[in-house]
Amino acid sequence: MTPILLSEEKIAQANQALNALAGELSKAVVGQPQVINEVLIGLLCEAHVLIEGVPGLGKTLLVKALGKTFDGLIRRIQFTPDLMPSDVVGNTFFDAATSKFVTRKGPVFTHLLLADEINRAPAKTQAALLEAMQERQVTLEGDSVALPKPFMVLATQNPIELEGTYPLPEAQLDRFLLKIRIDYPSAAE
Repeated sequence: MTPILLSEEKIAQANQALNALAGELSKAVVGQPQVINEVLIGLLCEAHVLIEGVPGLGKTLLVKALGKTFDGLIRRIQFTPDLMPSDVVGNTFFDAATSKFVTRKGPVFTHLLLADEINRAPAKTQAALLEAMQERQVTLEGDSVALPKPFMVLATQNPIELEGTYPLPEAQLDRFLLKIRIDYPSAAE
């Protein structure tokens, strides 16, 4: 593979764009410059990012703010104990009006997926994201369907000590390039 050489001008432009993006995110989420930088690293790598912290620290706000900064499809799934795998990836059903089987694509068919409180859903539902995150495709009724490019999962989770959470299995954790811990901002911030 031939390395891509960038001019100093291109590098300066990219750096300026990243700084502007970080500045916009800092307007929404106060006092988290390291967290913002790590999320941007994930974005540049087209990698999945897991953000962990107690409720109320701005995890969801950060992801929503990121979604507003680019022109792509953004979807959110609130993970709950009763969420089913088909609620994530979609399903095929028989439409009596047309007498045909119809495929309904789930919210995973997006560019940026906010998997909010991913560890509040049982393992079966968490596992519905495994193929999507690794292969960037979903299998519905035996047919592989590609996800849009780029595809990035930004998942939030509460610390495992909190009631009503399920630990993410190693196979799921392995799909995330980064696990970012968000904490309370300083009193001055």
